[in-house]
Amino acid sequence: MTLRVYLSGEIHTDWREQITAGAADLDVRFDGPVTDHEASDDCGVAILGAEENKFWHDRKGAQLNAIRTRRGIGQADVVVVRFGEKYRQWNAAFDAGMAAALGKSLIVLHGPEHQHALKEVDAAALAVAEHPEQVVQLLRYVLTGTLP
Repeated sequence: MTLRVYLSGEIHTDWREQITAGAADLDVRFDGPVTDHEASDDCGVAILGAEENKFWHDRKGAQLNAIRTRRGIGQADVVVVRFGEKYRQWNAAFDAGMAAALGKSLIVLHGPEHQHALKEVDAAALAVAEHPEQVVQLLRYVLTGTLP
């Protein structure tokens, strides 16, 4: 049985690639948001037409991306949400809340410097990891019962 994992959150580092490479030998199917920042921001106006006002430009993109995100999280068995070092990922917090509300198994990934700020998000998670390799180990344990 294939485990469906949705990788959400920070898009400025290679954490997704680390997890997918580390889990290459597992029966896992990964999905996630569009990580091309420009494409993600501009998808709404590219498809539905230009907007003079930046608010409406961003709103079109956000709503179109929300369709993709809701589908991905809804179909996932496990949702991994990464909070990065440099940028505030408001969408990651939303995705974590959506996953929790849908009863999805949630793994939160962030460094120790965000422990206090993310304490409520962490409380909704079934696991909180600091490194992508820990997420791989969690997935391996879930699928095989094997410890590192």
